[in-house]
Amino acid sequence: MSPGGTRARRTRTSKRTIWLAAGAVVLAGTGVTAVAVGGGSEGGGADEAARPAQAHMLALTGKDPKKRELPRTETQLFSLIGVSWEDSADEFEGTAQIRTRGAEDGAWTDWRDLDFDIRAPETQEGDAGGVRGASEPLWVGPSDAVEARVVAGGKETVVPDALRLDMIDPGETKGGKGKGKGKTGKGQENGNSNGKGKGNGKPSAEPGDSGTTVPDPSQSGGETEPSSAPEQPTGPSSEPTEPPVTEQPATSSAPEPSEEPTQDPTAEPSVPAPSEEPTAEPSSPSEEPTAPEPSEEPTQEPTQDPTQDPTQDPTAEPSAPAPSEEPTEEPTADPTTEPTTEPSTQPDPAESTPAAPAAPAVISRADWGADESLVADPPDYLDKVDAVFVHHTAGTNSYECAESPAVIRAILTYHVQSNGWNDIGYNFFVDKCGTVFEGRAGGTDKPVRGAHTYGFNGSSAGVSLLGDYENGGTPTAAAKKAIADISAWKLGLHDVDPKAKVTLTAAADAKGWKNGDKVTLNAISGHSDGYATLCPGVALYSALPEIRRTAGASEYAG
Repeated sequence: MSPGGTRARRTRTSKRTIWLAAGAVVLAGTGVTAVAVGGGSEGGGADEAARPAQAHMLALTGKDPKKRELPRTETQLFSLIGVSWEDSADEFEGTAQIRTRGAEDGAWTDWRDLDFDIRAPETQEGDAGGVRGASEPLWVGPSDAVEARVVAGGKETVVPDALRLDMIDPGETKGGKGKGKGKTGKGQENGNSNGKGKGNGKPSAEPGDSGTTVPDPSQSGGETEPSSAPEQPTGPSSEPTEPPVTEQPATSSAPEPSEEPTQDPTAEPSVPAPSEEPTAEPSSPSEEPTAPEPSEEPTQEPTQDPTQDPTQDPTAEPSAPAPSEEPTEEPTADPTTEPTTEPSTQPDPAESTPAAPAAPAVISRADWGADESLVADPPDYLDKVDAVFVHHTAGTNSYECAESPAVIRAILTYHVQSNGWNDIGYNFFVDKCGTVFEGRAGGTDKPVRGAHTYGFNGSSAGVSLLGDYENGGTPTAAAKKAIADISAWKLGLHDVDPKAKVTLTAAADAKGWKNGDKVTLNAISGHSDGYATLCPGVALYSALPEIRRTAGASEYAG
């Protein structure tokens, strides 16, 4: 590796460095270093069913400066693998291939290539001490042995320094969490959509967050929505136990708390009129007492004071039971009446209908099992999100959707432990079933700076589809719709049309662009548009025009 690739770095001491030093254990006889990753989300107690994520590192040493080989070697359990090296400024040009043995069936896979198009963020996060160069991680499923070979090529004449294999076990989360079920619609999570306040590196949609939370359908058991206190709309007269003010709608025979109408028949018409029948006595109050016949009141006892019945005049108000509408029709009502008490009637059932979701349903970090102890520093925020870059994670398309949280947990661990970044790189993940997952912490409705598209992280969000769409994989209709919806919503928060063209400024020398270049791209673009790479794969890239059209017509478009 050319020494010209080495660059000065800022030193950053974080809690991650501390536990890395304390947590490394060399496995006897294997040369594998296992690094335990935190104990799960903060505030959680011990749980026998929980198993923390672990990163197993295996040094790739050898005498040949241009080649490294690892014979078949048994390891601890892992499900995701990649290679990393000491200096992220050194861009490796060569090939790295691995084979793994399935933990369940003991079968060895074919040789598979690792991609090298990942770059550290073009910010202080990418310059911090401990940041390493690395390949894209490859999801291989539960495995317990590996074989590898790395060969320098192109301009490279030597393999990178401190080359190693990084194998990640995603672990198990507590209490069944992280199974990809609890959905959170975060339309206005943690305040406004473009807030610049400092975060704490924790997900902003923890259980109990003020955002709009859609409960897990599998756990609700048909329970009513948390905000549906207005289940009372079954009928105004069915709530006699409501506060005293409800006595008017509950019993039409007692419109006046003071019962004054019974003292002066000639004055009664003007007194009850405002609360029960304002339209019943507009012209002749003196004749009103005789107009409303008690017999006209099916619910009124003939023995009751007839002077109160005028309020139920059938000829004037067949639908008299709606007292809440009447006070506005009789401005001359007796001031002793209490029109302000009428709103105590039961709410209109139509008003209790849930409003349309403010955002697509998103699985929160807490629900997919993010270990927040990994995140050392608070998130950074952008001024605006002008574009969305679509990625794929590569690996395999044969994963089960129930495994999606484990895949994402493994990527989080890889990005922090292998790459040395502060948090997971992407802002959102989507799986082949169309489920959307929260990525980097800081608030899904906020312009969180990610680490996904080198040179353009300062003006965009990254959405990554789980799977490989370069080698034969085809994105599902559900996945394309989910990418369109989350992209439309995210861009809509910043008044960007998902079908529009946008002009971005490159913030670094990337493959294809120079620092400071003005680049015109689609608001929804592929990773390869911003950085010369195979990502997001030919099949997913070909689907982007359709995704843009769907985003433009999405109910979540701004």
